[in-house]
Amino acid sequence: MSDLRTQYAALLDASRDEVVTHAHVRDIRLASGRILALITLDNGRDYKRPNTLGPHTLVALGETIRELHTRAEAGEIQAVGVTGKRFCFAAGADLSQVDAIPSREVALQLGELGHEVLGLLSTLPVPSFTFYNGMALGGGVEVGLNSTYRTIDESVPAFALPEIFLGLVPGWGGATLLPNLIGIEKALEVVISNPLKNNRMLKGPQAFELGIADAMFPAVNFLEESLAWADAVLGGEIEVKRPYAPGKMERLTKWDIAINVAKKTLEDKLGTVPLAPYRALDILKAAKSGDVAKGFQMESEALADLIAGDQFIASIYAFNLVNKRAKKPAGAPDKELARPVTKVGIVGAGLMASQFATLFVRRLQVPVVITDLDQARVDKGLEYIHGELDKLHAKERIGDDELNRLKALVHGTTDRSEFADCDWVIEAVFEEMQVKKDVFASMEAIISPEAILATNTSGLSIEEMSADLEHPERVVGFHFFNPVAVMPLIEVVKTTKTNDVTLATAMATAKNLKKNAVITTDTPGFVVNRILAKVLGDAMHAVDTGMPFETVNHALDPLGLPMTPFELLELVGLKVGAHVLDTNATAFPERFHASENLHKLADYGKIFDRDGKGKIKDFDKKAVKLVQGGVPKSNKTAEEFRDEVFVGLADEVKHMLDERVVAEAEDIDLCLILGAGYPFQAGGLTPFLDRVGASEKAFGGTFHT
Repeated sequence: MSDLRTQYAALLDASRDEVVTHAHVRDIRLASGRILALITLDNGRDYKRPNTLGPHTLVALGETIRELHTRAEAGEIQAVGVTGKRFCFAAGADLSQVDAIPSREVALQLGELGHEVLGLLSTLPVPSFTFYNGMALGGGVEVGLNSTYRTIDESVPAFALPEIFLGLVPGWGGATLLPNLIGIEKALEVVISNPLKNNRMLKGPQAFELGIADAMFPAVNFLEESLAWADAVLGGEIEVKRPYAPGKMERLTKWDIAINVAKKTLEDKLGTVPLAPYRALDILKAAKSGDVAKGFQMESEALADLIAGDQFIASIYAFNLVNKRAKKPAGAPDKELARPVTKVGIVGAGLMASQFATLFVRRLQVPVVITDLDQARVDKGLEYIHGELDKLHAKERIGDDELNRLKALVHGTTDRSEFADCDWVIEAVFEEMQVKKDVFASMEAIISPEAILATNTSGLSIEEMSADLEHPERVVGFHFFNPVAVMPLIEVVKTTKTNDVTLATAMATAKNLKKNAVITTDTPGFVVNRILAKVLGDAMHAVDTGMPFETVNHALDPLGLPMTPFELLELVGLKVGAHVLDTNATAFPERFHASENLHKLADYGKIFDRDGKGKIKDFDKKAVKLVQGGVPKSNKTAEEFRDEVFVGLADEVKHMLDERVVAEAEDIDLCLILGAGYPFQAGGLTPFLDRVGASEKAFGGTFHT
């Protein structure tokens, strides 16, 4: 056997700052008298720092398993088990060290080292067991996949192969071994679908039901029961059956069909710019042959290519924004200034207002009162809220008692005096200034001077909205994104009058709602809508002046937005889109385009012709004629248009930073990732604009050094 430290010296040198997870071994005498050597992974830190598997950890683990191999051959032990420290098995590779890898050649070693070390678990002369006692992600999951048997704690809160989400692929066996364990369709769900659904995680019971674990036990005696189960397996009293393992028919027919369907779905949803999902798909396809060595080589090669590429660097930048910067919002006042929110009032009972009510009552667990112009609208809103709570109950997200309690906490009325004891009142009425001013004036006459008045406006001036109030200092913007339950961002908008108590209360409320908040100044469009208005306005201006819809629609694909400009316009609503463009064009006429044609499209009602399932077939011929009838065809190419848009975006971001709309360029990127679905592999708008040279063209510099 080769010396791991010599073989992987370059990789170890690049990871000098790694927090090492140690492999502690103790012999466990089972009830039968057999000896199981139990490896406990433990980095010596508390639960806030999960176990990770960096190069130094892997080398030490490899040395440990080799020693156990020798002991097994000598008959000293009859099995090897692996578990983790309390509450945590392992959170995968140590990504904090990956950006220090100097070359593709060294990156290749990371995949090869992982395969060599974890693969030792499958070549021991005795059975190996993995006992998933807590969170297991990425390489942590792959430890078990390389073992002979697996058990899982039913309380495990997070179990996943999230690599696609980060611009990588499962690189230590996940994409090769998993489909041969649970079948291709389930493997596609775990490896590709879940990471692309905002990095969805499995819980313990879900991992067990998929067939990833062979047995599941309660947390209270998890290790003891796992050891007893292992003893019974070793003695033949328990025969492990894997009903989900792919059979001959699946390999002959279903496998390729599933891969082709997945590929078409990826192309429809993501386009072809993201690299990682397609590399993973290639490995999953090759896994059909059962050639593990070939699959492992493909994993290592893909991992090396992706680590050395721009998309992974961008993904790590985005990952750090979401997991670090979002946790400590720039410009947030002392959180101790925040006032408690014990009752919430919502003015409006339409769709957005009803979504707010559902979120507030579920997360804050306080009384929520909604109101509208008449009782029929109020009743309709309450019906929607109860329906959403019933859906959560049906999905077992809330229990019977909680369902009844939450429904009892929501109340609807046309008598606004019932808002008098609310600490927090948010309006969700028509996007018209005078309507909102009237709402605030009526509420100020009812609520206490300390209560917060929040608005969900997507672009109206909050300062103007609150100008006639006696206490404008307690007004704040609280801009959600649709769908409210899903989108993780709230733009918290401060005016020149908003005081620190109000701002602190808004930030604390956002956190209690389990949302990420970014503080912005009161300016048209704030962050997300201002950037989107720039993109959508430029796209409409291009077709207004004769560029073909088909050309414009896909010219901006490299930008990485989750959908094309015209798909986005239909999603947000053509009337809303026209209003947003008008607002920004009025505020910044030298840089933004309004579009009369967009108003025509809004009146007509659509841009695309769709089939019965809502899938786009083509551009609607009448919509195209409404915009381009009689307009001379433009000779501008897609490349020229794309360059103009990118340079214009760089210029606009520079204006936003100069205006102090947000604290730093990172906050603009964070808003787009969390509020507009900007993909991790694109890494945020500002690094992208630097990479393509748009920043240099726009203002002679870059947003990042």
